[in-house]
Amino acid sequence: MSPSAGGLVVFLLSVQVIQSLDGWGVNYDETEVCAAKGSVVGIYCTFTHPSGLDRRDMKNILWFTKEKDGEPVDLRKDPEYSARVEYRCSKNSCTLIITDVRESDSAEYKFTLKTTKPGEKYTGSPGVTLSVTGFQVQVRRSDSTWLELTCHSSCVLSDDPEYDWYKNGENIETGSSLLVSSGSTDRYSCYLRGSSGQRSPAVYGPQRPSVSVSPSAEMLEGDSVNLTCSADANPAANYTWYKEHEDSPRASGQIFTITDFTAEHSGNYYCEAQNEMGRSNSTLRLITSSEKGGSSWSKTTAAVAFTSVILLVIIILAAFLLI
Repeated sequence: MSPSAGGLVVFLLSVQVIQSLDGWGVNYDETEVCAAKGSVVGIYCTFTHPSGLDRRDMKNILWFTKEKDGEPVDLRKDPEYSARVEYRCSKNSCTLIITDVRESDSAEYKFTLKTTKPGEKYTGSPGVTLSVTGFQVQVRRSDSTWLELTCHSSCVLSDDPEYDWYKNGENIETGSSLLVSSGSTDRYSCYLRGSSGQRSPAVYGPQRPSVSVSPSAEMLEGDSVNLTCSADANPAANYTWYKEHEDSPRASGQIFTITDFTAEHSGNYYCEAQNEMGRSNSTLRLITSSEKGGSSWSKTTAAVAFTSVILLVIIILAAFLLI
């Protein structure tokens, strides 16, 4: 039976038995369970107790993941689970319902019973370890034209999952994988069908990169110049630097440093941003005074100009004194 809360439900059927010699026992499912983030999880158990014990002798029945001062903390009173947990218990069974499960809910869940006798309680240990997973789109090149996208989780879901695929936010297909053309700048994400969680982060090729120069002021010959390339991309982009009309790359990496800048470094530079989804280029032009005369000064030119100004001032002062 499914809980009334919406979303994907993971139920754990009883197979593991924890039985004591005095009549106490708890039946759990598998010790490890995987659930999708945002789904609804139902953890089910049955329990036995000594034959002379009546239900009225049960003081408290609860689920917990942690203890305080040696006592289990009831999940219904745990602020981390506020308004997200529900117990559905009958005479000899109890189901823990957790809605909108989060990755922080990953823990070992145990069932415990307390009786009216002081200090008498029984806990089914070990309990059920819940792992909550989000989803990531993985990209694999199928051939020179097509890419295969698959939805990846950090743990193995108990059921055979189906995924809805989204292109730029619109649902386009349902299936375990998706084929897309290489070089596309569209954004693709996946969503576990039937869950109430969030879609995976989108994957997409690099958008047109932006290039910044440091220092941004006029450059002098002999200075060092840093070119920085940035592009919005997921997966993160790798960067390669080229100079116009040259086939071989000048450098790789997000930052390209030109040391001892000279006129020979003048020209059009661009970076190429590339990831598994595609690539994109950007162009930057750098000019030195020796090539274009005026964009930047070499250190020699600056020194000559300064000396000329000083000599001119001395001549004017000498002429003024003679007059």
